[in-house]
Amino acid sequence: MKTMNPVVHFEMPAEDRKRMSDFYTKVFGWQTQMLGEDMGNYVVVNTTETDENGSPKKPGIINGGFYMKTDDMPAQYPSVVIAVNDIEASIKEVNAAGGKVLGEPMEIPGIGLYVSFFDTEGNRVSLLQPSMKEMTNKKKE
Repeated sequence: MKTMNPVVHFEMPAEDRKRMSDFYTKVFGWQTQMLGEDMGNYVVVNTTETDENGSPKKPGIINGGFYMKTDDMPAQYPSVVIAVNDIEASIKEVNAAGGKVLGEPMEIPGIGLYVSFFDTEGNRVSLLQPSMKEMTNKKKE
């Protein structure tokens, strides 16, 4: 049986990250942390209480982030991020199954390797191979 790879994160695009953060904080009580230009002005979003490693304390609940909309990225809609053990092997599987990988994996410092793809229905989804530090922290739990 094939290993199941879990959805571990969600992402949503924003034209105005402060306005979007304020909306989700007011309506749903989410906590946001605005990162700087060195991290693409990404906004880390906590939808639930987290531990010292930033991981959700309750199983099955995920956190996410807001990214800035740009003219040079395709399919900027809400999407999910799937954790995989081997991003290169997963890229081959996505392509073999009829998906289309968007570029090369990029390193997110302290998080892992990340790349987006289109599935067979045109949905933009992302893959994340967590860094060894991230995987070590998960094993301690």
